[in-house]
Parts: sequence; structure tokens; C-alpha cells
Amino acid sequence: MRLSRFFIDTPLSLGQHELPEAQAHYIGRVLRHAVGDAVQLFDGSGREYLGELIEVGKKNVRVELREAIDGLAESPLRIHLGQGLSRGERMDWAIQKATELGVAEITPIVSSRCEVRLKDERADKRMAHWRQVAISACEQCGRSVVPLINPPLELDAWQQRIESDLKLVLHPEAAPLQSHTKPGTLAILIGPEGGLSEEEVAQALRSGFHAARLGSRVLRTETAPVVALSIAQQLWGDLQA
Repeated sequence: MRLSRFFIDTPLSLGQHELPEAQAHYIGRVLRHAVGDAVQLFDGSGREYLGELIEVGKKNVRVELREAIDGLAESPLRIHLGQGLSRGERMDWAIQKATELGVAEITPIVSSRCEVRLKDERADKRMAHWRQVAISACEQCGRSVVPLINPPLELDAWQQRIESDLKLVLHPEAAPLQSHTKPGTLAILIGPEGGLSEEEVAQALRSGFHAARLGSRVLRTETAPVVALSIAQQLWGDLQA
């Protein structure tokens, strides 16, 4: 039977730990685990911890961690995804699937055709939500490291900060993604629901990006990262046969 696996946002070590309230509620009240149940915890360090629940109350859960093991290795291809900011479930989907596909870093990008604008408290709430989306995806797919979710950034500022071996902007009239040589680090820019403007694509090219296409069809903003990351990981990362 597969062990229940949970992310704990605090450094772990062998021995006894009282779990944070949110995880304690989920384990004890939602999943209804009991004393003696085996669990597997990870803290984002790349290590995993095997243990057993030794106390399960209404508001508190204690676990004894008895073995530390190496977690799932990260992809040798470090990918930074610049994802055009989009509405609700579309952005959640992009972050969830990008996490499952091994992306190392995600930056929501604000461009001229974005229909979403986030400021102050609303931005903080979305950041916390997106991080939880990534954490849940890690718990499901077996990753031991949670990708970094950066605050939303204007397109120009993001382009200037990116330092990757290969920087790609998706465009339907370009050479296929697989025509590029193998990089060690990769940045991929994907537009929002309305796409990138021609001037924004031109600016990306002036900033050292290369245009790449995924095929003959125009993909939705939440579909494009799934396809682009799958191809990149198959060509240069850890989806190779």
C-alpha cells in the first residue's frame, strides 16, 4: 500500500515532531488517520522521512520519524517558466502541471494583454494559493523539492533578469522547439489568454530569446506549458526513455 505523503513547511529530522495545525487537521480529521499509521513526510530539502503517527487528537498530531531516505532526484534540466498571468483555474492548472513536469521555477508574467491585475493583499493571497497548488502537486507526483513560485513580474523586468543557457518564446511561426541544441538551463516564455503582442515577441527576441513552435495548432495558455515542458524534458531532461 502506498504511504500517505505530506509536505511539512519546517525542517525535519529523525525523532518526534508535532505537526503544524493545518496538516494535523487534514491528517486527523479529514483523512481520519489513527495512531500506528505509517506516513512519509518531506520538507523540500530533497530528503524524505518515514515514520509513524504516535498521537492523533482533535487539534494535534505527533509523528515519530525513524528513517531518512533520498527523495526523488530533480531533473538535470533546470527550467524557469515565465507563465502569462491568467484567470483562476487556468493559472492553477498551469502551475500544477508545470510542477508535475519538473519545472524548477515559475514566474507569473504581466504583459499587455493580461486580463488579471494583482496588487497588495490580493497578490499575497494568490501567491500563497499558487504555492499550495505546487505543494499539492509535489505530494501527488512524488517530487521532494517544491518549485519556487515568484511574485508576478512585468514582462520587460523578467526578460532582463533571466540568465539561462537557452531562452525560448513560443510563437506559431518559428522553428520547432526540438531544433535547438541541449541546454543545461532553460527559460520558456508563454503568453496569457490573449497571447503576446508582436512587439512583445520582438522585444523578447532582442533580449536574447529564440522563437520556438510546438506544432501547427495554437494552444491555450494553460495547455502550452504542459506541451512545451513535456517536449523539453523528453529531449533534454528526465522524461527520456
